[in-house]
Amino acid sequence: MTSPSLPEATSASARPARWRGALGVLALLAALAALGWWLVERAQAGPQASTQGFGPGGPGGGRSRVTVGTALARQGKLAVQVQALGTATPLASVTLAPQVSGVLTEVLFEEGQMVKKGDLLARIDPRPFEQALAQARAQRAQQQAQLQAAQVTLRRYETLWKQDSIARQELDTQAAQVQQLQAAAQAAAAAVETAQINLGHTRITAPITGRMGLRAVDAGNLVSSATALATLTQMHPMDVLFSVPQDHVPAVLAAQQAGQALPVTALDRARAHVLAEGRFATLDNQIDAATGSARAKARFSNEGASLFPNQFVNVRLQLGEREGVLIPVTAVRTGPEGHYVYVVDEAGVAHTRAVTPGMASAEAVLVEKGLQAGERVVTEGGDRVRDGQPVQLQGQAQPQAAPGAGGEGRGQRRGRGAQGQPPAV
Repeated sequence: MTSPSLPEATSASARPARWRGALGVLALLAALAALGWWLVERAQAGPQASTQGFGPGGPGGGRSRVTVGTALARQGKLAVQVQALGTATPLASVTLAPQVSGVLTEVLFEEGQMVKKGDLLARIDPRPFEQALAQARAQRAQQQAQLQAAQVTLRRYETLWKQDSIARQELDTQAAQVQQLQAAAQAAAAAVETAQINLGHTRITAPITGRMGLRAVDAGNLVSSATALATLTQMHPMDVLFSVPQDHVPAVLAAQQAGQALPVTALDRARAHVLAEGRFATLDNQIDAATGSARAKARFSNEGASLFPNQFVNVRLQLGEREGVLIPVTAVRTGPEGHYVYVVDEAGVAHTRAVTPGMASAEAVLVEKGLQAGERVVTEGGDRVRDGQPVQLQGQAQPQAAPGAGGEGRGQRRGRGAQGQPPAV
């Protein structure tokens, strides 16, 4: 038997490699065909889904519909308000400190306790002051006795001088001595009053009605006028300090001159809960040049202690009402040419409308020019809206696709055969 030649062996071994290469090329072509078919299907289905049934020949000239939130412009009254950040300030806050030096023997209040004016809060050892008072009283009695003896002598000298028994000089000397003793008696009486006052200062009482703060000194310590025992703060009524912009100052002054009570509301930090209702009290006598506003004060009864001293609150001052066309604040937009809104017509197409907004609250804005009551404006989704674009209102049923308006449906395209003919029934 003879072995095959070398060329024949090489050709036989190369046939499987060529078959594998051909199969790989066919698989790549099939994958590219499938990808192309998927891209064509996606391109044909995309415009139909985005237009929601409106093709190039339908309403809006082929632009996609955007779902937006809308509201009707209405005729109404807008409350003219001043929004500001305020600070709760008590009418009185007293730092309790002894007026005499001594040993603190008793502390009769509790931290956070509500006390009334005149309540006993603490005591200082009164014994040294009682002794000082007794000494002053004794000195006063001595001076009074000496004064009485000098007055008796003076009356005797006056009688003797009338009888021409003594010289005029002796009478004058005795009269001067009486005056000297009268002054000494007055000084002794003042010393007694001072001793009584010092003795009274050993009893520390509440000067106002309010809430006690934290205790700074315990019983047994030596205290003086430089020692603070605690702070007593009046809780009601409570004032709130805030700033009024200078543009609203004339309206505030006019209301005060007319005797009109301006209501003020204090809200929490999130403006979600009303803390207290009060009245405008007064306005400062000058405008701060740095802020362009004037300091103001409002007073609240604060019976429920909802306002706490030095608490930051949001203040809402009611200045009156103005009538006009009202729309939600979210409807007003700002562009290069100023303020504008999107107005939706009866066909569901949004149009740009320039407006002149006036005063605003947290929810609504008063439109002074450019809009009439009853017109529908876009409040949500305005970032995706363009002038002349059809829009879809929230809660409104989406239009169905019309045959021939946006091309054939996906089901029709899938139902055709490979040559574009309808399938056999």
